[in-house]
Amino acid sequence: MAEEIVELNDGTDDLIVVGIQRRGVQLADRIVRTIFEREKVKVPRGALDITLYRDDLQTVGPRPVVGPTDLPWNLDGKRVVIVDDVLYTGRTVRAALDELADFGRPSRVSLAVLVDRGGRELPIHADIVGKKLSIEARDRVDVLVEELDGRDAVVVVRATGS
Repeated sequence: MAEEIVELNDGTDDLIVVGIQRRGVQLADRIVRTIFEREKVKVPRGALDITLYRDDLQTVGPRPVVGPTDLPWNLDGKRVVIVDDVLYTGRTVRAALDELADFGRPSRVSLAVLVDRGGRELPIHADIVGKKLSIEARDRVDVLVEELDGRDAVVVVRATGS
């Protein structure tokens, strides 16, 4: 995925990789590390917590847990790659785009996801996909990362009765 990001953006100039909290941040860290190993360039890595930008915030409860957003750079004219673990309905990415707009106007925004499970509700697609899965709408895809979960895995959780 790191190679594809560099290729898609014609190199690393003005490139910023931004992970969506939670597991997108760990995946973004790995991508930035891989780019450094291969290109010998340290690409900035940011983090977005889209909680307050969700279109279903009222259903989350009276005190949603909000994590840190870390974008200490001016995004104007930059090429931003949003990284997330699973692309499903597209609503998380829509929220991320709304939040990014509060930090500037990038020249390009692209999306890299580890898993695209289909089932879009919004016209959003990933530019870079690690793995595409076809699963039932009621099933779930969980991405586990060593840093948070003690192991790396992609797990399809079947709905009871499937």
